[in-house]
Amino acid sequence: MIPLSWYLILSAALFSIGLFGVLARRNAIAILLGIELMLNAVNINLVAFWRYLDPVRITGQVFAIIVFAVAAAEVAVGLALVISVYRNRKTVVADELDMMKW
Repeated sequence: MIPLSWYLILSAALFSIGLFGVLARRNAIAILLGIELMLNAVNINLVAFWRYLDPVRITGQVFAIIVFAVAAAEVAVGLALVISVYRNRKTVVADELDMMKW
């Protein structure tokens, strides 16, 4: 049986990679991918704690499914926004997206 700490280390590493991707990238699609990595790290934590603390109830799995649904909705809305901005501005570089400024 794999110890809980290994799952937590994997989740922390995955979350860190996702956070770096969000903070360091300029491309809007790469930023969305970083957010998805962070959400997957949360799912690993939810399922790992569910498995080690209370495997009889399915609460961890239900929360993981909810996070998957939120991630799918986030991708759909995020990609729709990126496509819309690309059609108007011909770029997806996050630094050049100043459509809300006067």
